[in-house]
Amino acid sequence: MHLLIPYAGTISPAGQHALKDLSLPHLERLLARLSPVHTLGGDEHSLSLPHELALAAARGWALVDGALPWAAELASQKGLAVGEHAWALLSPVHLHAGAEQVSLLNPAELPLDEATSRTLFDAVQHLFTSEGFALHWVAPQQWLATHPLFDELATASLERATGRNVDPWLPDQRSARLLRRLQNEVQMLLYTHPVNDQREAAGLPTVNSFWCSGCGRAQRSAAEALPVIDDRLRQPALAEDWAAWREAWLALDAGPIAEMAQARGPLQLTLCGERLAVRWESAPRGLWQRLRSTWQRRSAADLLEPL
Repeated sequence: MHLLIPYAGTISPAGQHALKDLSLPHLERLLARLSPVHTLGGDEHSLSLPHELALAAARGWALVDGALPWAAELASQKGLAVGEHAWALLSPVHLHAGAEQVSLLNPAELPLDEATSRTLFDAVQHLFTSEGFALHWVAPQQWLATHPLFDELATASLERATGRNVDPWLPDQRSARLLRRLQNEVQMLLYTHPVNDQREAAGLPTVNSFWCSGCGRAQRSAAEALPVIDDRLRQPALAEDWAAWREAWLALDAGPIAEMAQARGPLQLTLCGERLAVRWESAPRGLWQRLRSTWQRRSAADLLEPL
């Protein structure tokens, strides 16, 4: 059993405050039985999030920050001919222009149905095909593209930039100049598109740009079994709704974590924040180690704060 939990920790001061008195007795009891065996990540400025690195490592991929081929993986899952192409995920987004910066709206706050998404996809497609890109619509907020410039292009995860100033997260490689120009052209085209006029009239955020991520060529997976992902902390964390995040943690502790704490046999738990992903595993321990882990049991806040 291997459970992976994204957004188990946060760098947000408000989130850290919400964590301080959070009671997670089953997590504390479980981690007292396990040992930390592997850490990935480094700081909150990496292009790839720690849970992305952990999932890539579980697949046996080469870990290159910002160049994990999630788009090629998605293309394969959708039955597209992946081949030797370099793929990228193009996510339609809303960029909010403030007084001092441009920030990326949380995609969860950008309701987008299939018909609207396909209309916008069709509107911008010629901008890409004229430059040698091939585009594929797969879901309202998931458009895929192939082009040689995506080969090892380092890009920031969409969630890294969510709610933040986008400038530090835009690709700065020379090979990305064409991509930046296309972003400008897409923004100009969508600015006056009738779909966005209708969305504004309905009080909905406009779709005015796209975010590029998950670039690269497909890598073979060496994993026999991938971890089970419990994603319930993601949206509260991205929305910075720390009351909901606490409630989600309590439900997680009373549910899957409690079940793991009672289970026997080999266990793995990977806890991921915005800086680090730490994998904990069950390992043989002597009597003294077991007693010491009971006496020196650390609080959930102490365990999750470094993530």
